[in-house]
Amino acid sequence: MTAQTLRVGVVGVGLMGADHAERLAGRTANATLVAVSDPDQARAGELAERFGVRAVGDPLDLIADPEVDAVVLASPGFVHEPQLLACIEHGKPVLCEKPMTMDAESSIRVLEAERTGGRPLIQVGFMRRFDPEYAQLKEIVDSGRLGRPLLLHNVHRNKAVPDTFLSEMIVRDSLVHEVDVARFVFGEEITEITVLSPAATSVAPAGTIDPQVAIFRMASGALVTSEVFVRNQIGYEVRCEVTCERGTVVAGRPSVQVYTTSAGGDGGGGLWGGVIPEDFRDRFSRAYDLEVQAWVDASLRGEVVGPTSWDGYAATAVCTAGIESLATGRPVPVELVDPAFGA
Repeated sequence: MTAQTLRVGVVGVGLMGADHAERLAGRTANATLVAVSDPDQARAGELAERFGVRAVGDPLDLIADPEVDAVVLASPGFVHEPQLLACIEHGKPVLCEKPMTMDAESSIRVLEAERTGGRPLIQVGFMRRFDPEYAQLKEIVDSGRLGRPLLLHNVHRNKAVPDTFLSEMIVRDSLVHEVDVARFVFGEEITEITVLSPAATSVAPAGTIDPQVAIFRMASGALVTSEVFVRNQIGYEVRCEVTCERGTVVAGRPSVQVYTTSAGGDGGGGLWGGVIPEDFRDRFSRAYDLEVQAWVDASLRGEVVGPTSWDGYAATAVCTAGIESLATGRPVPVELVDPAFGA
């Protein structure tokens, strides 16, 4: 690593990883993409050829490579723990997509390894913190001009997901974003989670609970409601509304974008409509750009900005309790280790 350029390797080049590779290769300052790795070696090879970089068969070899200064982990969550531990072992800054790991216990092991290593290296990919709308919402709440925040309402809808994306994954891989949003907005921990099971959409595989509604209780007593619906067949909708003592603030409301009007098809009243993004890359492209740039700049300074390994652990712990609540239908308390553990 020079003082000016961060040489980055990307592990996992599916939808998210390929998007990050393109971002690093073409529109991130002070960074250069040098290597990619994926179990689908043909896919990794095609991407490597496209960007003129190396394809490395084993992700642990990429992490250990002395010509790789830092790593983006866009691999599945179930392989994050060994890959994160390897990054820590080799002293490589890492931007890890959510979830940090699959459960609270494995996240604690990562926290412990990072602490033993002597310096923070992990930034977790909760990109909404970098989204201009969410950042402005947070600024308004923190200013106090609307009074104390009392309630938060989240909506998280996807057009479609693979049939392998089952009920527990909706909690662990989708709701985890709402968990981080709640912690980010209130600046405190979630103490209890309840995951409710409405009637499932007819397009969900048998036995899959989709949509889901989660209720978080914050340390201050504030409540958060979150709808997650990953097969809504329309598009990608994500928004957040905070109810404060003297007003509300909303991020992601479609009407703030361009919308159209037209005559009703049956001769009745007029209609209005806008464009709903197809997927997360459209809605949060700017957030991802800002997130990756902030990570690169901080890595060159030897720092971590944005969500830390503690944030990754806390979100995973809430989702671990959420999966238990999904199975029982009852509220489940969230128990965290001492925050000083991850300091």
